[in-house]
Amino acid sequence: MTEAGQNPGVNTAEKGTARNLRSVLTGGQGRPLGVALLVVLLALSLFPTLPALSELRMALFDGYQKVAPRKRASAPAVIVAIDEKSLQELGQWPWPRTTVADLIEAIAKNEPASIGVDVLMPESDRMSPASIAGLIERLDLKLAQRLAKLPSNDSVLADTLRRHPVALGIAGVEQKGSAVANSRTAPFRVRGSDPTPHLRHFAGTLRSLEQLDAAARGHGLLSVDPSGGVVRRVPLLASVNDVLTPALSIEVLRIATQVPAFVAVGEPDRVTGIGIGDVFIPTNADGSVWVHFGLHDEDRFVSATDVLHGRVDPEQIRGKIALIGATGLGLLDYQTVPTGQRIPGIEIHAQILENIFDDSLLQRPGYLANMERVLLLISGLILILAVPAVKPRIAALIYAVLIAGLLTGGFALYYWQRMLVDVAWPVAVSTILFGVMLTGTLAEADRQRRTLRQALQAERESAARAAGELEAAQRIQMGMLPPPSAKFYADARFSLQALIEPAKLVGGDLYDFFKLDGDRLFFMVGDVAGKGLPASIFMAVSKALYKSTALRMEHGAGIGEVMRAANAEIARDNPEMLFVTVFAGILDLKTGELTWCNAGHDPPLCLRPGQTTPVKVEGDAGPPLCVIEGYAYLQEHYRLLPGEALCLFTDGVTEAMNASNEFYGKQRLFTVLKSSFGATDAIQIVNAVRDDVRAFVKDMERSDDLTILALRWNGGET
Repeated sequence: MTEAGQNPGVNTAEKGTARNLRSVLTGGQGRPLGVALLVVLLALSLFPTLPALSELRMALFDGYQKVAPRKRASAPAVIVAIDEKSLQELGQWPWPRTTVADLIEAIAKNEPASIGVDVLMPESDRMSPASIAGLIERLDLKLAQRLAKLPSNDSVLADTLRRHPVALGIAGVEQKGSAVANSRTAPFRVRGSDPTPHLRHFAGTLRSLEQLDAAARGHGLLSVDPSGGVVRRVPLLASVNDVLTPALSIEVLRIATQVPAFVAVGEPDRVTGIGIGDVFIPTNADGSVWVHFGLHDEDRFVSATDVLHGRVDPEQIRGKIALIGATGLGLLDYQTVPTGQRIPGIEIHAQILENIFDDSLLQRPGYLANMERVLLLISGLILILAVPAVKPRIAALIYAVLIAGLLTGGFALYYWQRMLVDVAWPVAVSTILFGVMLTGTLAEADRQRRTLRQALQAERESAARAAGELEAAQRIQMGMLPPPSAKFYADARFSLQALIEPAKLVGGDLYDFFKLDGDRLFFMVGDVAGKGLPASIFMAVSKALYKSTALRMEHGAGIGEVMRAANAEIARDNPEMLFVTVFAGILDLKTGELTWCNAGHDPPLCLRPGQTTPVKVEGDAGPPLCVIEGYAYLQEHYRLLPGEALCLFTDGVTEAMNASNEFYGKQRLFTVLKSSFGATDAIQIVNAVRDDVRAFVKDMERSDDLTILALRWNGGET
């Protein structure tokens, strides 16, 4: 039964979903998912007008200009500003047309190359004499009649416009109802394909009064198209009711250079640029240009009232293009530009002219879109291949270097080549891919960590079982050996002490001792060739078979016969071809007579009363057991004196190694035993050797088992 509110099926489904998600993230180290995501994001770049992509791109381009705005190199245009100072001195706007005429005359006296007027005057001047005459007719008829005979202010301004190189601004309008379908514009010669289909289209224009419009030498569009409230591009050429119409900025340039017509260069799918005499201005496909904006500069401006009153140095205007425009705060002709500033609309035209003169217009050639897609593809593939293959710290470094490279490269092309390269989308895609790939990599690492943890846990459990089995084997192995002391015999004629310390939990050394009868003591020390569990098993078998053989032999059999019989028994079932060295002896406890046999083992050392140096108990030694089948081992004799002791050992004593890779050696063993001549019990000899070996080795791990057996004969009396 499940608890209330629980649903095992739902839990299973959730777990299955989580597994599927992990599989998607980590399959192939997450690379298939990364490739699929890269393809989708690459496909999105085929639609550059998508709002998200467009806003991201424009934010990047604006960032370039905020960080490094254009530095003003030339000053082809000067702005005659209808500013706050002019309004205070000359009165509120709009001024009488005669005042505007006086301003143009004052500018013309300073010999400008041309004059552009960024002011629309679509209605008759209410301050004209005829208009005032109608207002005062009842008060003074004769004065009204004289005023009515005077020329209108518009006529005065029109006459002024005819005498000077002036271009009037016109505004493009979308609705035909409010548009003036006047095609009065500078002539265009078309080279190549007709550019009209690719241009910005207006239904008509809002123009100044016909009398004024007809008097001007040129007409130029004032219209700009802010994108998101920011002016970045300005059309230099537009289509007004299917008539090619220039922007005011290039119209005043045409008048200044006294070129009769523009040249529009087109291709089947785009506008290439506009020619003005010897000057060619490349444009975007729709006839617009990316303006390279500089910071607002007061040096571009002179006050209209200062010009009217002759307070301006003529050199500020002579030979330049004079642009008349409103900058007073109350006139609301301010636009936001990429530098983050709000500047007067007339200053945009001035900056366009500076761009043209300095050849500093920003460019975005058509091939850049494909180059940006290649950048996106390369950066994405780098992350897909690299992130799963390296550590997260290195992956983050690769990502940081890649993003820094993209941003630096994009900015460098803007700064030195005036080229607008969109690295924003490659940066965004790289960031998305890095996050996805890193998530997949971390998920895979987490999965591997859990798998490793499970494997480690299983290994620990297995190791624990193996350790438990080894401990059991050690207990069994040690349990097969007799107690280390022979005191349980309660025989005062001898003392015997043994010690075995395996290098691992189990070892291949062995010892044994037991009485064959009331007066004969059997003892042996052996060393199996090998270590670990196989050696311990062979040790147990060898010890058991040797003892069994010794006990089965007839009473008169010598130790040599026992060795030959044990060799045959142990070698019978030995598929691993192991062998064991053995020193075995039988001591007659009544007489001290020792018979012994050596099968490839180190000879024991004898501590004989009356001598100061241990001596070896040497004789003919045969090969280790299980090496030569049927070998005839010889029995040797030696008689112990009362108080004499034997020390048997394995190579774990002499070959013990310290931290300096030095062997303990037999000479040091001789020295220790030499100090043990006064020992009255075998345990003193064993402890002395053991302690000295430990002091020599210290914390070094031993590579071989340590076995010592000491036998002291006290004499034949019980």
